[in-house]
Amino acid sequence: MVWTKNDYPESMKNLKKSTRNKAIEIANALVDDGYEEGRAISIGISQAEKMMNTNSSDLKYHIVPHNGEWALKKENAEKATEVFQTKAKALDKGQDYMKKKDAQLVIHRQDGTIEKMKNTGS
Repeated sequence: MVWTKNDYPESMKNLKKSTRNKAIEIANALVDDGYEEGRAISIGISQAEKMMNTNSSDLKYHIVPHNGEWALKKENAEKATEVFQTKAKALDKGQDYMKKKDAQLVIHRQDGTIEKMKNTGS
């Protein structure tokens, strides 16, 4: 099942709108990856709450598609930090940033949805 901002699991109804939208995105990605719906919902809610409840001082970098290439971009930045020909090269550099700057790395798929989130401890 694909959930939307208007059609989502009952267990998400009491979440803040921004947290619910992130939980929907994560849960949909997990179902696409083969997770059972109930487990995907649970993980989606948990991960969304963690993401949305982090301090604003927490640093995040994203690996995102960028004009046929891949970019490493600091969260909320207008411009990419660096652009790479392959996702693998962007991921290598992103992991360096994650370790050196104690940042979270958010890895996106080609369609822009979140594939995975990494912390220095994971």
